[in-house]
Amino acid sequence: MEEVSVIGIDLAKRSFQVHGARADGSVAYRRKLSRGKLVGFLASQPPCTVAMEACASAHYWGREIMALGHEVRLVPPIYVKPFVKRHKNDAADAEAITEAAERPTMHFVAVKTEARQARGMLFRTRDLLVRQRTQTINALRGHLAEYGVVAPQGRSRIGQLAGVIEDGDSGLPAAVVDLGRLLLGRIDELDEKIDGLDRELRTSARECEEAARLMTIPGIGPVTALAIQAFAPPMESFRRGRDFSAWLGLVPRQHTTGGKPRLGRISKMGQRDLRRLLVTGAMTVVRHAIRYDRDTDPWLAGMLARKPKKVVAVALANRMARRVWALTTRQETYRVRTAA
Repeated sequence: MEEVSVIGIDLAKRSFQVHGARADGSVAYRRKLSRGKLVGFLASQPPCTVAMEACASAHYWGREIMALGHEVRLVPPIYVKPFVKRHKNDAADAEAITEAAERPTMHFVAVKTEARQARGMLFRTRDLLVRQRTQTINALRGHLAEYGVVAPQGRSRIGQLAGVIEDGDSGLPAAVVDLGRLLLGRIDELDEKIDGLDRELRTSARECEEAARLMTIPGIGPVTALAIQAFAPPMESFRRGRDFSAWLGLVPRQHTTGGKPRLGRISKMGQRDLRRLLVTGAMTVVRHAIRYDRDTDPWLAGMLARKPKKVVAVALANRMARRVWALTTRQETYRVRTAA
């Protein structure tokens, strides 16, 4: 027991598989513990490295185990899979986690604080409500289209559909009118909840110095700024801005062999929510530059003259990610470049 240097834990809801390894890599023990006995068992162990997959409840257990004096390493599941030998079971997974954590070049996930996870939950809840609202609007459009009632695209045009439903001479069946009112009420309810979360996001962004600094970058608003704080690891863990951009999956996928570099489309490996928000914000900047065509970044103006706007938006999102890294590490605000 006292010779154990790394403990690998395969997390679950109630049953946890523990694998202890000595400094030379040999197996010290394999145990199956219940949820209530895990903390007590780890408290009885001398300080060592405890490794887990960066999956559901990993950050909670990471905080609990760090409080016991252990060093916690969270390994991305995709990096654990190559170490699983033959059969897939809890014992093999715990052993694979231990071996992956011992690799000197392994990348680990930083343990999040409770406040950081709370911000992530705020963003996820808002995102869920927005999707539900979109689904409800699409359902209302689809149902009314079956009766010849259509309206232009856009959430702001729902009032036209509501006017038809409330019109007594529309010719719609009574059941359709009642169900339409039900869907409209659901849309209004979701609007109210989303607006409340948006106000909370804006308030949090104004009170946070780092979020306010990020919002000086064109295309980054309160939602994106707080999402970066909630989901991105500390910027100090990246050596340069390109590493952060690569973590987001905004750099070309490499397939190089024999010294011949081959670059493809963006890898899309990393945090999907942040990548989506950055690309959406970049698309807004691109549309603004096309519409007004003044005080435009020289780089952006040159790209729009040569490339399609969606390609430019992805390239701009890449630059935005690098700016986020630079402003965060240097504690600066963004200075807008304008054409001479």
